[in-house]
Amino acid sequence: MSAPSGERRGRLRVLLGYAAGVGKTYEMLSEGQRLRSDGVDVVIGYFEPHGRRDTISRTEGLEAVPRRRVEYRGAVFEEMDTDAVIARHPQVCLVDEFAHTNVPGSPRGKRWEDVLALLDAGIDVYTTMNVQHLESLNDQVWQISGVRVRETVPDWVMKEADEVVMVDVTPRALVHRLERGVVYAPDKAQRALANFFQESTLAALRELAMRQTAHEVDIRHSAEERRPESGPQARAAERILICVGPEAASAALIRRGRRVADFIHAECFALFVRPTRGEPVSESERESVDRHLNFARNLHIETRVLESDDVPAAIVDFARMYQITQVFMGRPRRFHRLPMMGRNLVQRVVELAHDMQITIVAERRRSG
Repeated sequence: MSAPSGERRGRLRVLLGYAAGVGKTYEMLSEGQRLRSDGVDVVIGYFEPHGRRDTISRTEGLEAVPRRRVEYRGAVFEEMDTDAVIARHPQVCLVDEFAHTNVPGSPRGKRWEDVLALLDAGIDVYTTMNVQHLESLNDQVWQISGVRVRETVPDWVMKEADEVVMVDVTPRALVHRLERGVVYAPDKAQRALANFFQESTLAALRELAMRQTAHEVDIRHSAEERRPESGPQARAAERILICVGPEAASAALIRRGRRVADFIHAECFALFVRPTRGEPVSESERESVDRHLNFARNLHIETRVLESDDVPAAIVDFARMYQITQVFMGRPRRFHRLPMMGRNLVQRVVELAHDMQITIVAERRRSG
């Protein structure tokens, strides 16, 4: 997306945390107050108070654009009225909960899509999110917390941010906030302390957030250093190929490949080779593969589907054609309905692709 000709694109600042209650929204509103005192035209596009009095107090004097009311299944919900914000056209808009999924019937499915629309309109946006909502970290967060996060932001969207700032508080201090009822009402706080908000879980998520923030700083510095370059020499030296199949584990494989590609600044491809001999791919398997490839496209991974009577050779030929340096494959099942998608496939790819790095990714399973 890009701003209309002659109009600058808005700047995006993401306030990143590792759990509810660390102070992201408070900090966003405080920055809004500082901008307002400096004469900047600031509005609240969306703010979720959660009954937190200290945070609510930071909205005093800030204009809030009325929300859009959306009826769904007999109930009325309120979402950010993006079109109204664009019509109002402030210099800065404050938008809480970047990863939020809008209620069906809204003009856009995700709040991050609303934010991109504001940026395209030339409006600067300050927004908040927790690290567990970043798509490529979905499996790691599940391993750490036992919670499969459903609302996610694609990594390419995070790359749109001009600045990512971590809002930090120690896990011990956050637990104290919960115990005092600052974050949630007492009954909800007790449930949280017994589950997601265990100190060991919070410590692991905090470390993840710190690493992600450092990574965001690094990729922006790297982009600045590479900016003057152009032509073939400016292209990524590393290229990753993710071999997709119908298995559910392909989603985790795609996340892993995308994340590695981001860290090493590599181009990324996802490939499914449909076998033309042996037992044909079933309708359900075809639907699974389509779902995985759509998921890859949402993460801005180029996708390809080939047909071949020699699947391993097709994978390696594709890799050579596109100058792939790393191939990501799932650990083969001992028994597989499609003979060329199991153990023999991985063995033959390894034999044929002797000049490439082959990474076999095990399926993640939570222990305990």
